[in-house]
Amino acid sequence: MSDPLKVASGFAEFEIEIKKSRFIAIAGPAENRDQALLLLEKTKAQYPDARHHCWAYLLGGAQLPSSAAMNDDGEPSGTAGKPILNVLQHKGISDVMLIVVRYFGGVKLGAGGLVRAYSQAAEAVMRKVPFTIHVAQSRWQVSVDFSLEQPLRHFLSENEGNIDSVTYTDTVNVSLSLPTEHDAAFDAFCAQHQLKGVRLVDE
Repeated sequence: MSDPLKVASGFAEFEIEIKKSRFIAIAGPAENRDQALLLLEKTKAQYPDARHHCWAYLLGGAQLPSSAAMNDDGEPSGTAGKPILNVLQHKGISDVMLIVVRYFGGVKLGAGGLVRAYSQAAEAVMRKVPFTIHVAQSRWQVSVDFSLEQPLRHFLSENEGNIDSVTYTDTVNVSLSLPTEHDAAFDAFCAQHQLKGVRLVDE
C-alpha cells in the first residue's frame, strides 16, 4: 500500500531574530532541481546584502526522495543546510525548497546555536506551507463485454477509481486510473470475470 504523498503547493515566509541575527525562512514548491535553484536566485535577489542564504530541497517523497540537496553557504559545515533538510524530512512534505537567509547581528552563535536557529526558522516556516495530498495512481486499459461495463464501473466507484475515457466498438474499451493500493483487487476482478486485453499503462 502506497502512502499519500504530501506536496508543497504554495509559499510561506517566517522571520525570527536570535541574538541580534535576523533569520528569514522562505519555503515554496519545486518539482525539480531547476525550480528549486530558481527560487534560491529570486531569494538572493530579494535579500542581496544578507550574509548567508542557506538552503535544502526535497523532491519525490520525504521518506524515499528521488533527489535531495543542501548547502551551508559559508556557515560552519553541518550547521545550516543539514538542519534544514532534517526538518523537511521530518515534516513529510516533498517537492519543496526551503531557504533560510541570515543577517549577521555581530554575536556569534556557535555551532549548536546555529543548528538550533536554522532548525527553528525552518520548522516555523514549514508549519505555514500549504500542501496538497497526492495518491499514487496506476493507469490501465481494458476491453470488456457490454454486460461487464456496469460491474466494472461499480468496482471503480467502490475502489476510488476513475474512468478517463471510453470508446465503444464491438467491445467497451476503457482507460481508467486507480490508486495503486487497489491494484491487487483489480487483478482479482479481472481474473474473476476473465477479462482479456488488460494492460497497465506506463506513465
